[in-house]
Amino acid sequence: MPFLPLSQAFSTVDLTSVRLVATDMDGTLTTDGKFTPALLQAFEQLAAVGIQVLIVTGRSAGWVSGLAHYLPVWGAIAENGGLLCAGETLSEALLVPLSDITQHRQHLAAMFQRLRTTFPALQESSDNRFRLTDWTFDVQGLTIAELERLDRLCQSYSWGFTYSTVQCHIKLRSQDKATGLLTVLQQYFPDYAAEHVITVGDSPNDESLFDANRFPLSVGVANVLDYRDRLAHQPAYVTSAAAGEGFKELAQLLCQFGKRETLT
Repeated sequence: MPFLPLSQAFSTVDLTSVRLVATDMDGTLTTDGKFTPALLQAFEQLAAVGIQVLIVTGRSAGWVSGLAHYLPVWGAIAENGGLLCAGETLSEALLVPLSDITQHRQHLAAMFQRLRTTFPALQESSDNRFRLTDWTFDVQGLTIAELERLDRLCQSYSWGFTYSTVQCHIKLRSQDKATGLLTVLQQYFPDYAAEHVITVGDSPNDESLFDANRFPLSVGVANVLDYRDRLAHQPAYVTSAAAGEGFKELAQLLCQFGKRETLT
């Protein structure tokens, strides 16, 4: 399926119905690894026309708690669908079925050590100690063939695996961004239909957000093209700009038609 430029979106769908932007963070909101003043302005502009932003990231529970507190967003889903941090008190809510988090992390650690017997150079991510539902290690230096082998090894022990531009994740097989987002939509936005939500991402761990059967309105920022041959689900539209500038391009398009009416 060919990637369609974002500029063609209004010729095929009515983006004036969008009320929520569910977006990845690293490589999608960030520019050279940083938030820019233009990004924060885009958040404010979206809020002004009645569009809320929900960050859906692979980053840890610890990171997301701070992000949800300081950024002008509705909330954030952490650890590729593992938990939600939102609301006035910024309370955390698990989005995956875990009865014993301590035991779960022990099992994740054991799987990481199994991977290290085959790949001894793997380095645990610096934010791993702030995680609850998954286990991460650095993606830098790993080839595509090695990433595919890591995936097969995790699957052989009944674990899930994914990776982004930053990290590799060992996780529950059922844990992904789309599943977590759908749970949040059901619980907090029960009146929202498919046309009210647009999903945004840039890398393989955003692939579930590009599933047209669940999210027909999906956008990849231009750097998603680096992974076009590795995505089973591809975004419906692609921005002309990369990373944070691509998100800004989407925000400007969504803001063109004024304030949305609140759904009841």
